[in-house]
Amino acid sequence: MTTADDPLVSTDWLAAHLADPKVKVIDATFKMPGVLPLPKDDFLAAHIPGAVFFDVDAVSDHSNPLPHMFPSAEQFGRDVGALGIGNADTVVVYDAGGWVAAPRVWWMFLSYGHSNVRVLDGGLKKWRAEGRQFESGEVTPKPVTFKATYDPQRVRNLEQMIANVGTNTEQVIDARAADRFEGRVAEPRPGIRSGHIPGSRNVPYNTLFDAATGTMKPLEELRRVFAGAGVDTAKPIVTSCGSGVSALVLTLALYRLGVRGSALYDGSWSEWGLPDGPRIATGPA
Repeated sequence: MTTADDPLVSTDWLAAHLADPKVKVIDATFKMPGVLPLPKDDFLAAHIPGAVFFDVDAVSDHSNPLPHMFPSAEQFGRDVGALGIGNADTVVVYDAGGWVAAPRVWWMFLSYGHSNVRVLDGGLKKWRAEGRQFESGEVTPKPVTFKATYDPQRVRNLEQMIANVGTNTEQVIDARAADRFEGRVAEPRPGIRSGHIPGSRNVPYNTLFDAATGTMKPLEELRRVFAGAGVDTAKPIVTSCGSGVSALVLTLALYRLGVRGSALYDGSWSEWGLPDGPRIATGPA
């Protein structure tokens, strides 16, 4: 993989480019509902210099009762422009270092037509472990214009996912922990059934990065993880999870392995697992 193809950038690269006015840094830290302190409070306490906060819940379709679904292109452009990010900028996204939401925001930018976007390998965790400078407090960017064009091929809806159960045209890979995938524990969101989409495979997202350093595992290890779950990277893939966030860790890892054309099931288990949702499966894949 060449540097130009790699969706990741190193902390060294970002440190060398931090003063570049065309490099815009985004903190996309995200947590499950009810987990404190809130992501914005974490941002206010410590963030990479110049970073702006991308609220995954805010930059979403507020007319949809499902959590943080993709917004319209108009809203995405308006919200991103308000963060001081324009179409000519290089965007670098990071999170606290737990590999949850930075890949989600990376995929959103790609889905709305902005290809010049990267994820910081190791996130804020690695940045601070290396003793690099950080800031605290609010950031007030100067709004600019960002024109977004939505690519629906990067996202799947419920109807497409139901149809796929019958055809198995696309492999579905679930990023949730094995006990949730197998239906052995209750879902964290009240009222959601336990189990998985019939025929889907399970690759827990935390198996793709090194917990100690926060960096993504080497390519050969990534290949072994997907192969061990029965995933054929030469065939079409849709990623899923609890609510369409951690699924993109899988997408990012697949992208590093050269997989293109994959898609996200945005509603994920928050939609499929509803009490009146489609049939479910339990147990191992």
